[in-house]
Amino acid sequence: MMREYLTAAMLLVLVAGQARAESWQLEARSIPFDDSSPATPITYRALDRASQPWRFCILYPHMKDAYWLSVNYGMVEEARRLGVGFDVFEAGGYPNLARQLDQLRGCASDEFDAVILGTVSYAGLTAEVEKIARLKPVIAAVNDIDQRGITAKASVPWAEMGAAAGRFLAERHPKGSPTVHVAWFPGPDGAGWVDFIQAGFHAALSQSSAEIVMTRFGDTGTEEQVLLVEETLEAMPDIDYLVGSGPMAEAAVPILRARDLVGDVSIVSTYLSHAVYRGVLRGRILAAPTDSPVLQGRLALEMAVRAVEGKLAVRDAGPAISVVTPATSRNFVIGNSLAPASFVAVFSLAAERGDATDQP
Repeated sequence: MMREYLTAAMLLVLVAGQARAESWQLEARSIPFDDSSPATPITYRALDRASQPWRFCILYPHMKDAYWLSVNYGMVEEARRLGVGFDVFEAGGYPNLARQLDQLRGCASDEFDAVILGTVSYAGLTAEVEKIARLKPVIAAVNDIDQRGITAKASVPWAEMGAAAGRFLAERHPKGSPTVHVAWFPGPDGAGWVDFIQAGFHAALSQSSAEIVMTRFGDTGTEEQVLLVEETLEAMPDIDYLVGSGPMAEAAVPILRARDLVGDVSIVSTYLSHAVYRGVLRGRILAAPTDSPVLQGRLALEMAVRAVEGKLAVRDAGPAISVVTPATSRNFVIGNSLAPASFVAVFSLAAERGDATDQP
């Protein structure tokens, strides 16, 4: 059943990728780059084709989990549809600011017409972004970033992602109900999205009877998250909820099963991945907000084309956030959130011909 459902969704995505007339339901910020400003629902009419075979320099924090693989898939699909090319460089993790700075400097090369930046740090690249912006457009993708030098941004407010997870718990445990204990795994300390997701989660949780009794920061690699979950369960055996990043939620499922804690400790993810989705379908993970990373990848790529062609009209937009639960899991557009299971990361794509170089 799961395989049939995913296959049908993949076919829909492939058909969409071949279509010329694309329109997406998005939310645009009324004040660009101000996530606290009101969001306006829009029907975004994407370009049919790029006017030239532009080439883009794309930077990711890492490709360690399915989230950024789904962003990559969205960019590949959109680049093929529009007839442009790119090269991808990944920093290897959020602690690697120096490496991403070096990669960003390489994007200044004349072979690239614009930069698409998934940053490892909110403000750590600002000075270099401002230098690059004098030469070519810089499009922020997914992770929030200091707006200085940024031409456009394809993302969602990460505070709202945290708030969505917090509201889910608040609905289950309203103020005045018995206290429940939460272990909180926000992600890498200092990453561009973590402070925002923390703020949103804490604000929403304040309206509940849930109490955060432990906070553990860490890179979103699976090995790191396994260690954090194991250490937390050893130190706090009376935990009721493990709440945090997708890799944490993925890691927690087999750990709880091995410790015979299924039913005693529950899992909530702050974003969706393939493994998280499977966990939701099987009732192992209670909820996961989705920010449609495939669609964010497509939007960032399309914005880059608009920017180099002088056609940029919407400077700050992203998909609406929805919460996936066992009850709602069949009702959201899976093709906007998850790459097909067979997809392999594409690090270099030639314009127009659509020739891809897949690297491990």
